[in-house]
Amino acid sequence: MKKPWSGRFTEKTDDLVEKFTESVSFDWRLWPYDIKGSIAHVRMLARTGLISRADAGLIVKGLQEIESDIRAGRFRWRLELEDVHMNIEASLIERIGPAGGKLHTARSRNDQIALDLRLFLRDETKGIIKALSGLLRGLLRLAKGHLDTIMPGYTHLQRAQPVSLAHHLTAYAGMFLRDRERYEDALKRINTLPLGACALAGTTLRTDREYLAKVLRFDRIAENSMDAVSDRDFVVEFISASALFMMHASRMAEEFVLWSTEEFSFLQLPDAYTTGSSIMPQKKNPDVAELIRGKTGRVYGNLVSILTLMKGLPLAYNRDMQEDKIPLFDTVDTVKAVLQVLKPLITKARFRKDRMRKALLGGYILATDIAEYLVGKGMPFRDAHEVTGRVVRYAIESERELYELTIQELREFSELFDEDLMEMLSIEDSVRRRNSLGGTAPEEVRRQIEEMEALL
Repeated sequence: MKKPWSGRFTEKTDDLVEKFTESVSFDWRLWPYDIKGSIAHVRMLARTGLISRADAGLIVKGLQEIESDIRAGRFRWRLELEDVHMNIEASLIERIGPAGGKLHTARSRNDQIALDLRLFLRDETKGIIKALSGLLRGLLRLAKGHLDTIMPGYTHLQRAQPVSLAHHLTAYAGMFLRDRERYEDALKRINTLPLGACALAGTTLRTDREYLAKVLRFDRIAENSMDAVSDRDFVVEFISASALFMMHASRMAEEFVLWSTEEFSFLQLPDAYTTGSSIMPQKKNPDVAELIRGKTGRVYGNLVSILTLMKGLPLAYNRDMQEDKIPLFDTVDTVKAVLQVLKPLITKARFRKDRMRKALLGGYILATDIAEYLVGKGMPFRDAHEVTGRVVRYAIESERELYELTIQELREFSELFDEDLMEMLSIEDSVRRRNSLGGTAPEEVRRQIEEMEALL
C-alpha cells in the first residue's frame, strides 16, 4: 500500500516499523467520530468552493457506505495504514477514485485526531454525567429510607458519635455530586473545535471554522492553531476528574467490604454482586467492591501516564501523543464499568439495623454530648472536655456505661451535672439534637437530600 508521504521517500517502510508505529489496533474505535468530522469537513470545503458540490456528494456517499460496512463488521482494518484516519481515507479512495483524495484538503491528521478525541470524549463525558445522576438518585432514595436508622460514626475507625445511616450515605452523595460537577466543568473545555488548525500553522486556503463549529456543535473554537493540535489538557482533566470519582467509589467500596464482614455485619451484599470460594463452601466474597477498589489504581496510573507523556513535549504535535489514547480509553471504560455495578451494589444491599444498634452500645459514644451539656451550663469547652474524660475513665474502671452512672457520682466531677442530663443520654436524642447546618439530625439530613435532589 502506497503511503500518503511516499513522494519524499526512496525506501519502503520496514515491516517492523509499521508494527511499532501503528495505532489502528486501538484507535479504530474513533471511527464514528472520524466519519462525522470528515463529513462536516467536506461539506465545509464545498461551501467555501474548495471542492465541487458533486465531489462533496460523492465523498459523503462513500463515507456513509464505509460507516455501514464498519457497523456490519465488513470493514477490514489494515495495520500497514497505521491509524483509523488513513484506513478510512484509503478505503474511500478505493471506492470513489481520485475525488476521495480531496477529502484531506485544508486538514492534517494533527487537527483530525484532536477533533476525533474531543467528539469521542464529549459523548462519553455526557454519558458518564447521566450515569452519575442515576447513581445519585438511587443513593438519595436509599438515604431517605434510613433517616431514622442510627449507626456509629467513626474517626480513626474508632466509634466516635452516633449518626444516621442516611447521613453517612448522603456524605457519599456529596462526593459524587462534586464528581458530576467536575465532569460538567471539564465538558466546557472538551467542547472546543480544533479542526482547521491543520498541522500547526493554519492554512492559506479559504476555510470556514465557524461553520464547522456550528454543524459539529462546538461551543468555542481553538484560537491558536499550534495550541489546537498540541493540547491534551482536556484528556488530562477528564482523567483527573475520573481519578477523583474512582477515589470516592473506592472509599465507599472499602466501607461495604468492611461492613459486610462478620466482625461488623452492618450489611449483607446481594448474592448477585458477590462470588464464592473455590475451596471454602461458606464464603461470600465482596469481589465487586474489591475490584472497584482495585481498578482505582488503574485510573491513577492512567493519570500519571498522560501527565508524564505530555510533560516534556515541545510544540506542536509529536508522535508521542499517539500514546494518549490507551490511558484515555481505559479510563473511560473503567469509569463506565464501575458506574454500572456500583448503583445496584449500593441499592440492593440489605442494611442490618440490629447490628448497627448493637454497635452503638459500648465505646462511650455519648461522651461528646456530656461535654456539650457542660458547655451549655457555662463551662469552657476545654474544661468540659477534661471533666468528661475523667468521667469516661471512671466508667471504664467501674465497668459501666455512661448512662449507668448516677447523678451523685457525676457530681463528684462537677456540680453542674443535674437530673436533666439523664434525659439527654439516649442515642436517639443525641442524633435528633445535632441539627446544626449539615448535621446528622433527621430533619437536617432530609433538607440536605432535598437540596441535592433539586440540583439533579
